[in-house]
Amino acid sequence: MVKKFNRSNFHTRTFCIWKEVDYLEINGLKINYKSKSGSQYIFSKEGIYRISNHWGRVADCHWRLIPIGLFKNQNITVAYANWVDFYTYDDSAKLFFIRVDITKADVNFYHKDMVLPNEKVLLRDAKETAKTLKIIKEILNDTLWAKYLKYESITDLRRDIIQNLVTSSESFISLKKRYL
Repeated sequence: MVKKFNRSNFHTRTFCIWKEVDYLEINGLKINYKSKSGSQYIFSKEGIYRISNHWGRVADCHWRLIPIGLFKNQNITVAYANWVDFYTYDDSAKLFFIRVDITKADVNFYHKDMVLPNEKVLLRDAKETAKTLKIIKEILNDTLWAKYLKYESITDLRRDIIQNLVTSSESFISLKKRYL
């Protein structure tokens, strides 16, 4: 059973992807809560606005921000999330999977309750997810890792190795050995 989150429990061990919104969206709304770190919250029936200068690891939560444009941590940002966008978070549990858009060189992780129908994923804990994300970013943004490998197309090589990293527990070193 999926746990339901609300104004009294959203801040305890949760994962959430917040979407940045324009300041005008909160114009005239009353701040309902201000945290010790200075973040401000506005609650609604459907969700919550957060006004803050820090995202990512927030206390015992992991809250990712999808910015409207270029984003710099430490800048005050207003973001919104529906209550249904919050999920249980635990560093040691296998709750996360990785999704990659190779054409955009974009990679990120998501909660297991966000898997699409027929999407093949491998669930990992937070540490293993972070490690795999780092490797995939290297594959997407560099070519040094492929220096001694035999391949015809770097694009096809990237696609094959990334697909295997996302859907299997095979190591990067093991996958590279296929191309020696």
